[in-house]
Amino acid sequence: MTDRPYTDDDLRAEAASQHAALTEDPDFMGVGERMEDDIVASTEADGDGKTWGELLDPDGDDDEAWDAAQRRIHDLISGAADVSEWAVNLGADGLEPLPEQLTAQTDNGPWFRLHFAVRPDMPDDIRRALVEGVGAEIAKHFPTA
Repeated sequence: MTDRPYTDDDLRAEAASQHAALTEDPDFMGVGERMEDDIVASTEADGDGKTWGELLDPDGDDDEAWDAAQRRIHDLISGAADVSEWAVNLGADGLEPLPEQLTAQTDNGPWFRLHFAVRPDMPDDIRRALVEGVGAEIAKHFPTA
């Protein structure tokens, strides 16, 4: 028993609740403010990345392109799946998400997608084996074309 009137699970539940609240109704103006100086990922490849402001409104007179991008980003945040509990529990357990994922694609879009999170000290070959092994096992149950 601890000297606290709450448990670690209570803390995780509250953190997940607050994390979810941040994405349920993101501040529209805050989205635009954060975009201003952020580098657009697709422009980084050449080493000379452009910010959203530089890309969409270099002269400061094209509000339409800026507003459209800001609205789409806001909508993506608002419509994102609530994975708050997962995110909080992964962080609390010291796990880090892998960039790899497995997706079963259909003609109508993804059927399912698996994301992986591991301890930071897991060797790369074990990480690769985990993802490939899960993928190979799942593939056994799919009909071949």
